[in-house]
Amino acid sequence: MPQSIVLGTTNAGKIRELVDLLAPLGIGCQSLAELSGGVDVDETGETFADNAALKATAQARAVGRWVLAEDSGLVVPALGGAPGVRSARFAAAVPGEARAATDARNARLLLERLTGRAGRDRAAHYACHAALADPAGKVVAVAAGTCHGLIAEQPVGSGGFGYDPLFFVPEYHRTFGELPPAVKAVISHRARALRAILPMIAASIRA
Repeated sequence: MPQSIVLGTTNAGKIRELVDLLAPLGIGCQSLAELSGGVDVDETGETFADNAALKATAQARAVGRWVLAEDSGLVVPALGGAPGVRSARFAAAVPGEARAATDARNARLLLERLTGRAGRDRAAHYACHAALADPAGKVVAVAAGTCHGLIAEQPVGSGGFGYDPLFFVPEYHRTFGELPPAVKAVISHRARALRAILPMIAASIRA
């Protein structure tokens, strides 16, 4: 098992979740926010898998370390898969909103797009694709995870980040914004992708 890997993100919310998921398994980690040499990566991929690989490859080459990167977002079939890979930038496509696609603006736009829709038309799922790159920038492992739910009529709860207060999980009768971190760490798309890739991280670095 590696002494440490680099998490290829500076997103504080994602870092918290990733650190919490990796810690019990004895995998130390640093984020790009703690290192010098990280680069800005244009997320030009058409899929979450594309973007995860782009980020892992570019950051591994830049810092010369094993890098675990992921790309994730919210998918609403009734909206043609939007926000999708543009989840963090959803509101930026709206005239006048390009200055800042904040969580609040993104959530507001999502609710506007779903006005008048009910039932299956509010079905959604979070998707996460993870990629591990070696220090030379070669992707050596990939994994994916999903979590299905519905988009609530209004935000509920203050936990999590992004669209979490809108993402309602019927089995728990709560939104991601209401669920305790310990529960989210088991059922979330990111947790499922990480659990799937962890054995591959160990095998890759031991090889």
